[in-house]
Amino acid sequence: MIDLHCHSTYSDGSLTPAELVARAVEAGLTALALTDHDGTGGVGPLREACAALPPTTPLLAIPGVEISAEVERGAMHLLGYFIDCAHGGLQEALTHIRTGREERNRLILGRLHELGFAMTWEEVAANAGEDVVGRPHFAQAMVARGYVNNKQKAFERFLARGKAAYVERFRFAPADAIRLITEAGGVAVLAHPGTLDLSTKRLRQQIGELKKIGLGGIEVYYSTHAPEQEGLFAAVAREWGLVATGGSDFHGSGNPGIKLGRGFGSLHVPDEVVEQLRARAGRGA
Repeated sequence: MIDLHCHSTYSDGSLTPAELVARAVEAGLTALALTDHDGTGGVGPLREACAALPPTTPLLAIPGVEISAEVERGAMHLLGYFIDCAHGGLQEALTHIRTGREERNRLILGRLHELGFAMTWEEVAANAGEDVVGRPHFAQAMVARGYVNNKQKAFERFLARGKAAYVERFRFAPADAIRLITEAGGVAVLAHPGTLDLSTKRLRQQIGELKKIGLGGIEVYYSTHAPEQEGLFAAVAREWGLVATGGSDFHGSGNPGIKLGRGFGSLHVPDEVVEQLRARAGRGA
């Protein structure tokens, strides 16, 4: 059993890479990809934790990253697998993305102050881990202050796109994000394609266009995919000759219903996906 989509305290997850490894061993996983948002700082600790495991419980650590791409509607996230985390071009690009996040965070805090919420930056940052601060951490601070009952309400009322405290941030175009991943020796995969918010016809066209510019896979198996969605995405993967990947999108306490490797209980990502991705790494389409 494998899980190719999870987050640590280096982005918006609640567990450290070492804690993720311990949880993966408990779940019986044989491979785990760390796909933190806009950074690879947790990959080293993940590899170290896997290397320290006894031979009887081997766990393959797959270096990964998740990058948001600019689209007109919906949301597009691209996962990069088997990347070279030391690649200069990739790290320069990720630093640029994080700098854009920092500017956005400053503006979000200002908008929340204008709305009457007296949170400090220190309160927001205290909810983050070692690296990226994002909207989920603002939501946690709002819950702690008693402004909203839960993180979902914070997004629905204030932090989601189109709401009063929402601020856009820098994102690379899809072609540039895919290029960054492949030039770093990785394979680019479209995450949770349902968030593109497209009709079936347009989704097929969009994924075909992404394949032409280097996309190597599509996330078919995912915690919140209904059976009909999984069937559709699997058919699209076959149509365009893409690897059908999957993962739980585990964040820990931020979404306690999702379990590492199992999602809401029925998730199963085929083991052979690991070698399929490895074979495509670094060669784009």
